Amino acid sequence: MRLVGDNVEVGVYPTKDALAIADEQGLDLVEISPKADPPVCKVMDYKKFLYEQKKREKALKSKASKVVVKEIRFGPQTDDHDYDFKKKHAEKFLKEGAKLKAFVFFKGRSIVFKEQGQILLLRLAQDLEELGKVEQMPKLEGKRMTMFIAPKKSK
Repeated sequence: MRLVGDNVEVGVYPTKDALAIADEQGLDLVEISPKADPPVCKVMDYKKFLYEQKKREKALKSKASKVVVKEIRFGPQTDDHDYDFKKKHAEKFLKEGAKLKAFVFFKGRSIVFKEQGQILLLRLAQDLEELGKVEQMPKLEGKRMTMFIAPKKSK
């Protein structure tokens, strides 16, 4: 087997000798590449290696962005003032980097105003055009018409 390590002379050693070298230094013999010819082993402190690997994974995980979805609910007959108020909240959410789920909820017989709900959501998409892009166009699912807007990447 080929042996590598910090304070080891790189070379090809029999398994017994490699184990003896690792034992002599108080370290572990870890197989790095078993499919290579000859297999590659490294003399290292395995517990320390595992610890550092977990630390690296944790650091990568903490840097990963978490997707937050904020919801805004409208009625099919939402008034202009209410619309503007909710639009300001939507702008704030998109500036913070959260996805926006805007939906119109139809109660009772208000389902006959599907067109009004769709117009309202498309108006919202047009007003928020510079802050985000529409990920999913308005779609009716049961009693609610839903639309998703994702924030644009800020430079």
